[in-house]
Amino acid sequence: MADLTFADSHNMVAYLEKSEDNADFAEIVDFLNASPIRYALTVSPTVYVSYIEQFWSTAKIKTVNNETQIRAKVDGKTIVITESSVRRDLHFDDEDGITCLTNTEIFENLQLMGYEKLSDKLTFLKPFFSPQWKYLIHTILQCLSSKSTAWNEFGTNIASAVICLAKKQKFNFSKLIFDGMLRNLDPNSKKFLMYPRFLQLFLNNQIENLAAVFNDEYDTPSHTKKVFANMRRQGKDFSGTVTPLFATMLIQSQAVEGEGSEQPTESQHTPTTASPSHVEPIPTVASSSHPKKTQKHRKTKRKATEISQSSGPTTLVADETVHEERGDSVERAATTATSLDAEQGSGNINRTQSTAIPNDPFP
Repeated sequence: MADLTFADSHNMVAYLEKSEDNADFAEIVDFLNASPIRYALTVSPTVYVSYIEQFWSTAKIKTVNNETQIRAKVDGKTIVITESSVRRDLHFDDEDGITCLTNTEIFENLQLMGYEKLSDKLTFLKPFFSPQWKYLIHTILQCLSSKSTAWNEFGTNIASAVICLAKKQKFNFSKLIFDGMLRNLDPNSKKFLMYPRFLQLFLNNQIENLAAVFNDEYDTPSHTKKVFANMRRQGKDFSGTVTPLFATMLIQSQAVEGEGSEQPTESQHTPTTASPSHVEPIPTVASSSHPKKTQKHRKTKRKATEISQSSGPTTLVADETVHEERGDSVERAATTATSLDAEQGSGNINRTQSTAIPNDPFP
C-alpha cells in the first residue's frame, strides 16, 4: 500500500479569538463561541503520525447488530468507531438532527444569506457571500468537513450544515463526520490521513495510557488572524453588498442578563484528552493566544530511519482546480469489511458538478 499522507488545510483548529484585527467579525465569532460545535472546532490533542497511520492502514468496515462500525488495530489494540462514538467524543447532541435539507430550503436560505450566484446547480461558491457568512462557511469546510481541497466550493451537505447552524436547527454533524470517514475507506477513493485531530481524540478515549512510541508529532494546522483579512477580500464578480447575520445568530441580548456582559478575557487553549465519561468545561476562548502556525506536514526521525513527507507550506488560498465534491451525497457503508457500496443521500438528490471555479483570491 502506498504511503498515506496528510492533507493541507484539512481538520484545522479554528481561530475564535476576538481582537482589534477582527472587530468586524465580532458577531460571527461570538456566535461560534456559543455554538454546539465549538468544542469540535477547537479541540486540539497532540497528534502522532504513527497512530494515525496505523488506524487508516488497518481500518475496515463492519456491521454489527445493524450498526455500521469502523474497526482498526492500533498498537495491537482494536479500535471501534461508530456514529454514536463520534457524537460522544466530540460533545455533539445531534442524534435526531437534520442530515440534509431539501433543494428548495437550501436555495431559499442561501438567498437570505445574500448568496449572489444562485442557479440550479448543487455546487455553491463561497466567494459570493459577504465576509461574515464566508468566514462561517470557510470554518466549517476546513475544520469539520472531510474535504481536502477546493476550498471555494461546497455541496448540499455543507450548505445544510451552515443553514441549520445559523437558524439554530439541530444538524447531525456526527453523521457528517462519520460518513466522511466511511468514504475514505472506499477502495475507489483517494485515501488520505483524514481527521487527524479528531481521530487522535478517539484513540485517546479508547486506549489507556496512550503515549507516543516514536518522536513523530504532527503539526496540527491552525487558522490565524490572517483568515479574517482573507475573508474581507472581494472577488471581481461579487457586488460587495454586506448581508447581516440572522437575528437567531446574535447573542448580545443574552450577554446583558448577568454581569458578564463583556467578552471574557483570553485564556490559554490546551489540548483536550478527557475521557468520554468526564466532560471538562469548555474554555471561554477557542484557541491559544498564539495559535500554532500551519507548517509543512512531515514525519520526524524514527529510530535510525528518516522518513520525510513535505507537501509545501499551507497557505489559505483558493484552489484553482475544481475537484469533485464527494461530500454532496451521503454514502452508506456496505456490510462487508472490504468495500463500500455508494448510495444516494437524503432525498436522492442528483448532484451536479460545478464546471468551473472563478479565479478567486479567497482561501
